[in-house]
Amino acid sequence: MSGGKRPLTYLADYTPPDYLVATVDLRFDLDESATRVKSRLRMRRNPDIPAPSPPLVLQGEHLLLRQVVLDNHSLTESDYRLTPTTLTIDGVPAEFTLEIETQINPADNTALEGLYLSGGNFCTQCEAEGFRRITYFPDRPDVMARFTTTIVAHRRRYPVLLAGGNRIEAGELADGRHFVTWQDPFRKPCYLFALVAGDLVRISDTFRTRSGRPVALDIYVEKQNRDKCDHAMASLKKAMAWDEEVYGLEYDLDTYMIVAVDDFNMGAMENKGLNIFNSKFVLARPDTATDADYAAIEGVIAHEYFHNWTGNRITCRDWFQLSLKEGLTVFRDQEFSADMGSRPVQRIKDVSVIRSSQFREDAGPMAHPVRPDSYMEINNFYTVTVYNKGAELIRMIHTLLGKELFFKGMRLYIRRHDGQAVTCDHFIRAMADGSGVDLDRFRNWYTQAGTPEIRVSSVYDADKATYDLTLEQSCPPTPGQEKKQPFHIPVAMALLDGRGREMELAPAAKNGAAETTRVLELRRERQTFRFTGIDEKPVLSILRNFSAPVRVSGAYEDAELAFLLAHDSDPFNRWDAGQQLALRLLLRGVDRLQQGKEFTVPENFLAAFRNVLLAEEEDAAFRSLVLTLPTEEWIAQQLEVIDPVAVSAARRRLQSRISRELAPELLRIYQRNQSHAPYRYSAEAAGKRRLKNICLSYLAHRHEEGGADRENLELCRRQYLRKDNMTDVLAALAAVVHADAELGEELLADFETDWRQEPLVMDKWLAIQATSPLDGALDRVRNLMDHPLFSMDNPNRIRALIGSFCQRNQAGFHDESGAGYAFLADQVITLDRKNPQIASRLLAPLTSWRRYDAHRRQFMRAALQRIGRRTSSTDVGEVIAKSLA
Repeated sequence: MSGGKRPLTYLADYTPPDYLVATVDLRFDLDESATRVKSRLRMRRNPDIPAPSPPLVLQGEHLLLRQVVLDNHSLTESDYRLTPTTLTIDGVPAEFTLEIETQINPADNTALEGLYLSGGNFCTQCEAEGFRRITYFPDRPDVMARFTTTIVAHRRRYPVLLAGGNRIEAGELADGRHFVTWQDPFRKPCYLFALVAGDLVRISDTFRTRSGRPVALDIYVEKQNRDKCDHAMASLKKAMAWDEEVYGLEYDLDTYMIVAVDDFNMGAMENKGLNIFNSKFVLARPDTATDADYAAIEGVIAHEYFHNWTGNRITCRDWFQLSLKEGLTVFRDQEFSADMGSRPVQRIKDVSVIRSSQFREDAGPMAHPVRPDSYMEINNFYTVTVYNKGAELIRMIHTLLGKELFFKGMRLYIRRHDGQAVTCDHFIRAMADGSGVDLDRFRNWYTQAGTPEIRVSSVYDADKATYDLTLEQSCPPTPGQEKKQPFHIPVAMALLDGRGREMELAPAAKNGAAETTRVLELRRERQTFRFTGIDEKPVLSILRNFSAPVRVSGAYEDAELAFLLAHDSDPFNRWDAGQQLALRLLLRGVDRLQQGKEFTVPENFLAAFRNVLLAEEEDAAFRSLVLTLPTEEWIAQQLEVIDPVAVSAARRRLQSRISRELAPELLRIYQRNQSHAPYRYSAEAAGKRRLKNICLSYLAHRHEEGGADRENLELCRRQYLRKDNMTDVLAALAAVVHADAELGEELLADFETDWRQEPLVMDKWLAIQATSPLDGALDRVRNLMDHPLFSMDNPNRIRALIGSFCQRNQAGFHDESGAGYAFLADQVITLDRKNPQIASRLLAPLTSWRRYDAHRRQFMRAALQRIGRRTSSTDVGEVIAKSLA
């Protein structure tokens, strides 16, 4: 790994590439430690660059350069300049052919960028800047070319040779080797290049496009996983049909391939025609995968497929525009998942990510706009801001334009920019031109960081039957942006009468329904909206369906929240009302515990909770979400000074009170949602299991005194021992492990005996132990790092054990001794030498160190400083510098 920090790269400094590449011919002679790569580039000077030709500068890292040939003339070392990161050639002609041979060591590539080995198989990861670890190239997304790839390898060890595009040639060679040639007819940037070689089995199917063209669908996995691909294949076919039906977009190659690998930094990669996936998002069988796994596989398969148009056919001009492809495609996969299951449940899940993770990012030192202004290491900007907040921006455009005009704008965007590398501004312009709607003010969402806040006030005049709603927006300062311009915010709202019915906001049009929900467009710092003909004082239902990623204050008293929880027809706002009630109670509990006072739970809260629990006419998945208390992370975000121990204690005490007071009702709903039918994944069945298992988690909750109820622990044990599906097994195991050490050890040992040969299943085993609130969490994690299953070379193992402890075990990680912070620092320092991407992502819990009490701040800051002194990667260095600035 090369050391040192890169200089900042600024969006304002963007210049077009000096040279363009027409075609790329690659030949790989695969060897575990000495792979030879020959590239043949047909290049020309960018016609927008005036003569004389500037120097040709190609990026390359961790490469052994063996040969350079320019227009059939071999170059010597005096003809070019070589640095650890670049190859520069002066005096190249306006058009030329450049041939380069490099040698790389895939077996030594623990960073998992470029070409590396995973489980004995070769695979690649080139986004964002991994292609430069394969050969010297203008490694930037606005250089697009047609790729032809020939792979040569030993047939017995590597019978399967794959690359992007269509297969055009194959054959046998001497000494037991063979070759396959693939050609991609579409221009693409090098970050979309992919190669896989290994001993894999193929699961095949076909899809016929709406124009009647057959597409071969192939999933490649290791032999022992051949029976875990049915759900992934079905999800792919659903996604292809949905994209045709909803967006009118067909797949464009003869073959669509997916490969599952165990060692992968990300979830998956959308390389043109050859998607490489973390095996976590492909492999599923009822006894090995949970409902959450099935849903995640369906969503991620769809996400990568949808990139074929929103990311591949139209790609980003530079990495500042990353959300152009990721935000848009996340929106598309969220809508797909909503159509495949429950739309309200999907929306609540999506908003939960925004609130728990993205709002926290906006409030910390790594805050950045959806389109950043600068970066030191682009890998650090694969964030919830770029992805999930970026998706919320697309959703707001959909809300502002309406469905018909949104798709009109989308059609214009695709027609106008197919085959191009463009910017977020190009997208906004196409949406505005296609719809005729002014989106100039909306651009502030792309350029300004932070979470806007809307303060709500209202006045009802009974004599005039008017209701005046005043909205004031502001946005707190973020690094480098002290003062913010107003945002263009769509605020969906309704007014409810005393029986919870939506009031008419405008009379019904001829042959149409009366308007009961209105989208207010907040464009200035303060605006007042008047509603007439309001015959009684209404209850406001605001930010319906979470119409914008903002915080709202001043809108509700507790009684109004209880009313909305009982009556609002907008499912998101019903859920949110319950969350706000619980959050207010928990924050009061934190305050009382800090003062040494008793934390009491009012009867009206328990009554509201009981009503939701027993509302059997409601969707089970929705009820389960309403019954889930706010996370410790979300509670902590509301505090000026975070006390993680008090936050954890308050949440546990509320769970304990619910468990004690509502035990009969919890048991009744648990029993009514039991099913002895064979496991089948569906939104309805998964919802019933989720509701049943949240009841079980309350029943098994460990009380502050006396531990968990023994009868309920036995209920968990019986569910575990049935072992008829992984969802129920893990729910029972987690409930026991988090409540009772002795029985937990018994079930953990049994689980390990059953599943030690299944790494993805054992990741869940690791995570359950890492997140247990029982004493000794850090010691358990340290001991598990010595387990034969655990490896610091595998990102999934690291995330399951170390990531789960540091991010999801608040009381254990934030122990006042500071041992958790020192532990994380040790792991980041170790990982920085192996895999800087994973190291930098583990750092997130330390970046908000200023929010904690002085005692913890001292320990957290010291941990950051020690990491800064002991690490050399740009990935980690950028996070440390911004955190300590």
